[in-house]
Amino acid sequence: MLWTSWSAAEAYFASDDPLVATANLVALVVLWNQPFYPLYVYWSVGPVIAPTFYTFISTPFFLAVPAVGRINGRAGRALLPLVGIGNTVLSAKVFGVASGVEIFLLPCVLLGFVLFRPRERIIAIAIAAVGMLAFTFLHGRYGAPVHLYSAEEYAGFLKMNSLSAGTLTAFIGLLVMNLMASPAKR
Repeated sequence: MLWTSWSAAEAYFASDDPLVATANLVALVVLWNQPFYPLYVYWSVGPVIAPTFYTFISTPFFLAVPAVGRINGRAGRALLPLVGIGNTVLSAKVFGVASGVEIFLLPCVLLGFVLFRPRERIIAIAIAAVGMLAFTFLHGRYGAPVHLYSAEEYAGFLKMNSLSAGTLTAFIGLLVMNLMASPAKR
């Protein structure tokens, strides 16, 4: 049963297009981490974890990345950073900008660039613009967060989000190294 489920998941996230496969793998990593997010907040920030459940709104969209990529590779690749931007904006509203969650816009913008070929530059620039405009126009304008954490708790949020976004960015960098190692497949 477990082996069958693993095989089905492996087939679902697989793609012959290396850029679609990269988007699918990043989506899988995000999906794998999402269920643990309340625990990360509990350990890093404090016991008030109820607001973390808002972040699960994005789960079906991250899960849709491979399905959309099968229908249209370009659309599937675009979906990943756009969902990431949406999730970041939602999280900034839920937790407040003091949580530092907007730092996740950086790997989203990076994904916008690395998931597209040079001839698709306009899509990459558009996605990057969405991420940058989200920060420019929304930062400080979200209103009150769902729960107002203490200064100490926000320091924990900032540390956790900085480490998480940095790790995700490094992971994307490793994937790009693999893409560069096999340019004939692109």
